[in-house]
Amino acid sequence: MSMLVGQGVERVDGRAKVTGAARYAADNEVPGALHGFLVMSTIARGEVVEIDTRAALAHPGVVAVYTHRDMLRLTVPDFPYNRPFIPMQDARVHHSGQPVAYVVAQTLEQAQEAANLVQVSYRAEAPVARMADMLDEAFLPEKFRNRNNEDGRGDAAAAFEQAEVRVDQTYSSPMQHHNPIEPHTTTAVWEDGSLTLYESTQGVVFTRNMVTQAFAGTDSPPKSVRVVSPYLGGGFGAKGPTYPHTLLTAAAARLAGRPVKLVLSRAQMYTSNGHRAEYRHHLRLGATRQGRLTAIADTSTAQVTRLDGRIYNGSDSTLHLYACPNVRVRQLGVRLDLPTSSYMRSPETTAHFGLETAMDELSYELGLDPVELRIRNHTEVVQPTDANGQTERPYGGKHLLECYRAAAEAFGWARRNPRPGTMRDGDEYVGWGMATETHTYGHIPSTVRLTIGLDGRATVRAATQEIGTGTYTVLSQVAADELGLPLGHVTTLLGDTAYPDASLSAGSSTMPSVVGPVSEAAKSAKAAVIALAIADPRSPLHGVPAAEVVAEGGRLFSRGDRDRADTYRDVVTRHGQEVDVTGRKPNTGGHSFGAVFLEVRIQPRVGRLRVTRVVTAHDLGRVLNHRTARGQVIGGVTWGIGFALMEHTMVDPVTARVVNPNLSTYLVPVCADTPPVEALFVDQPISDSQALGARGFGETPGTGVPAAIGNAIYHAIGRRLRDVPFTQDKLL
Repeated sequence: MSMLVGQGVERVDGRAKVTGAARYAADNEVPGALHGFLVMSTIARGEVVEIDTRAALAHPGVVAVYTHRDMLRLTVPDFPYNRPFIPMQDARVHHSGQPVAYVVAQTLEQAQEAANLVQVSYRAEAPVARMADMLDEAFLPEKFRNRNNEDGRGDAAAAFEQAEVRVDQTYSSPMQHHNPIEPHTTTAVWEDGSLTLYESTQGVVFTRNMVTQAFAGTDSPPKSVRVVSPYLGGGFGAKGPTYPHTLLTAAAARLAGRPVKLVLSRAQMYTSNGHRAEYRHHLRLGATRQGRLTAIADTSTAQVTRLDGRIYNGSDSTLHLYACPNVRVRQLGVRLDLPTSSYMRSPETTAHFGLETAMDELSYELGLDPVELRIRNHTEVVQPTDANGQTERPYGGKHLLECYRAAAEAFGWARRNPRPGTMRDGDEYVGWGMATETHTYGHIPSTVRLTIGLDGRATVRAATQEIGTGTYTVLSQVAADELGLPLGHVTTLLGDTAYPDASLSAGSSTMPSVVGPVSEAAKSAKAAVIALAIADPRSPLHGVPAAEVVAEGGRLFSRGDRDRADTYRDVVTRHGQEVDVTGRKPNTGGHSFGAVFLEVRIQPRVGRLRVTRVVTAHDLGRVLNHRTARGQVIGGVTWGIGFALMEHTMVDPVTARVVNPNLSTYLVPVCADTPPVEALFVDQPISDSQALGARGFGETPGTGVPAAIGNAIYHAIGRRLRDVPFTQDKLL
């Protein structure tokens, strides 16, 4: 029996994407829809004194201009709504680029032109935008105490002071933005008291819940809210939470009495939908002369807002990756007049960059190979933390040591001269660096509906999303395998709250959350069809024990007599109605692991740096699709290159405005910046996974790349860089 799961089958939605048949959120042509455009504040702190909308209202095609004076009064939803306030509910301004007016017109161009005619007067206050100026006021956010931002075990401070070998350094990264190719968009349609949103979101269920909460206190809350998002043009965490523009568009459509479509401009995305916060990371490692870690003291500081203390960049790898008896993690916040930050792909990378750079520094202090240092501190058990009462427990299958060995061998690490500056190729210095990769993955309770139609084909429905990583394909593979149907006989439908509630596409949680329910639903559907066949005197399988019936290629046959066969189509047709089942299967979260080895080449006279070769090996449990898994690795490596070498959101320290809100000055890596990537997988199912032995994986492949690049730079030229991005000026 051939297994589809694990094979690198082509994406089932590939043809729809390349032919334009795939409908993204803004592609929905709603009859009579008006176009919205936001007017953004030009100050970062203060209040609106007056808004003159007369010129905008007189502009051709303009239907309305809404401000805080006439906007619906909404309720701030619970997390994951991404602001502690809703704009346009009062005159207060909390950051530059906050919506202060909403223009609605017949065309997008008319709305944009009218937005430029809205005159806003402010009472401005001096903003604070530089974290370096406020470090003395860093605080431990009350609501996040003992939730991974003040955790540990043992006495890290005392153990560090007593350590034989010590590393004490500070690492930092700037504000960064997601920049998915598809901008955020909402089309709001009210009909008979119900609201439908065509939304660019990583979580249709979460968005529905946030919008329902926001409108609950209005005079006429929606009877129901439906959110539709069948395809996503990238998200990277930017489209995980719900943002003000979604609520405001729904409110504008309610006030206008007509559907309204809003598409954020690229510049508006830099203040409207979160970012990776600026981050400072003070890390102290203590070890024996044999390279055994005895202490890790980790204090990080991240930008938060005046109203909100949420910190999105965890230090999970510090707590759990290496065996160390004394660990302390503290995560502090600094209040600035900037938008609220958010999750950005692999949010643990900010802290992990410091940890893996410090481990490289420790290896040089010890005169020990960086891989060997990590092997000596490897752990097979989950490291405990005092705060939540965890005790050491074995991983359900961890193959990180195999990742080190496989990637090092494929890369040729044994040929490395460990002394910095010794490897040359013409006028270029060559550096080799490595890092461990790891990230948490989550689980969100999910339900799946599976239907076998009268044509014998299966349809899977779930209100999770296709974020671009292959969800349609993998879920179709899982269902086809369990049912014994050809892949082409399974259709997977996602991204609609009309389907059963399912996982947010974030936190590497989709596969751990949804694969198990799909498998369970397929088992139930197969069992139901077999039961119909063996009970039907018209079926060749009548009377055959259910345990003896095998499904393959759309046929059901007796294990002992393959001539006694029936088909899904014939069984269900005789039954006269489709077979409809649901599947649920609880799972748990955990960690995925890997290692990245890479090569950089540097021309020292001009500071030119290239990443020229990358080899990775990952332990993600069972590999459900080798093609999509490799795509995740390539995406993660590319993301890590951007983090390390290019991405940097610049903020004017006087006005607190983002000064590079576009792709001409906020640089992201493209295909020409990405070297060949060799992706290896251990491919061993894990015992504690209810997702066919698979772990969540998507965010892991980018976590070690920034540190590996920095470590390779040190090996190439002997200069240790601790502040990303590693730009040309830092190499000269």
